[in-house]
Amino acid sequence: MESQPFEPAIRIAVVDDHPLLRDGIIAVFATQPDLELVAVGDDGEDAVRIYREIRPDVMLMDLQMPNVDGLEAMTRILSEYPDARILVLTTYSGDGRAAQAIKAGASGYLLKNSLRTDLLDAIRSISRGGTHFDTQVMGAADREAKRLTARESDVLELAAAGNSNKQIAARLSLSEETVKSYMKAIFARLGAMDRTHAVAIAVRNGLIEL
Repeated sequence: MESQPFEPAIRIAVVDDHPLLRDGIIAVFATQPDLELVAVGDDGEDAVRIYREIRPDVMLMDLQMPNVDGLEAMTRILSEYPDARILVLTTYSGDGRAAQAIKAGASGYLLKNSLRTDLLDAIRSISRGGTHFDTQVMGAADREAKRLTARESDVLELAAAGNSNKQIAARLSLSEETVKSYMKAIFARLGAMDRTHAVAIAVRNGLIEL
């Protein structure tokens, strides 16, 4: 009978400034033979140092930490090590930094209340090059990504009222070219094909009022 090929354990680092939560995270995978805890930290500086020194296969990182927060630490790590696999942890699905973390290159984003049910699958998926994003977090991140600036909202509300680019420019004391640039940015942010589509998306998401 042929022996199965040996697969090394997935090396994990956990960085969280709350000892009880950190211990709870560690306890979830402590009995799993294919997972190995290699480092623990409690702030963003620890996270950067640990990654530089140990290069874990997967790093679990809280967003809200003292000194250097999780978003800055992750950005610094990924700027040096683009292949780093980082699973971001947060308490709130509506955390406004979700979109930023995903854009910065997080491999996963998980709510802490989902740790006992989803953590093991998330770690294993991410270690194999996959991703794992909580659906609640992705919904919040999508809404955050679609948020318009105050000026973009002004432009789109005037467009929704039937004003041309020239009329919008006059109303807002802008050049017509600037208004065109705003409209182009709005289309890109909302994934819209034209003005009508942009207005419909913005209204549906509560971004403007008619």
